[in-house]
Amino acid sequence: MDSIKVRDHMNRHPLLLKADTPLSEIVAKLVEAKQMGAPVVNLNGALIGFVSEQDCLAKMVSATYHCEVIANAEDIMRTDVLTVDIEDSILQVASLMQEGKPKIYPVLENGQLVGVITRNHVLKTLSEHIHECYSKAV
Repeated sequence: MDSIKVRDHMNRHPLLLKADTPLSEIVAKLVEAKQMGAPVVNLNGALIGFVSEQDCLAKMVSATYHCEVIANAEDIMRTDVLTVDIEDSILQVASLMQEGKPKIYPVLENGQLVGVITRNHVLKTLSEHIHECYSKAV
């Protein structure tokens, strides 16, 4: 199972945000992409932060209460981004996700953002592996 790598099960074309993306646009893009969060990248495509649905929700509640939405990705993004490496095993990522960590991780290769992997990707991969094991045993 350690031979099953992130590289084979990640989303290589995730939604990416820029620091100046307005909150309303972030929310619309996350909903449309059906993505739980998105990496924030600079002009060179380097990872500088991450915005989750939870981050958006917190800001939207505050904005609704005050009846104003003046925020962009830079205002709400987390800069202490937890990432995984493209060569990490699915089991390593599953272990991280069990500890209550994020449901979606940016994937890096040699320090460069190359995609994201979600809890759904990991569950699907584990399910497929269990199915294969069961099929061989029968």
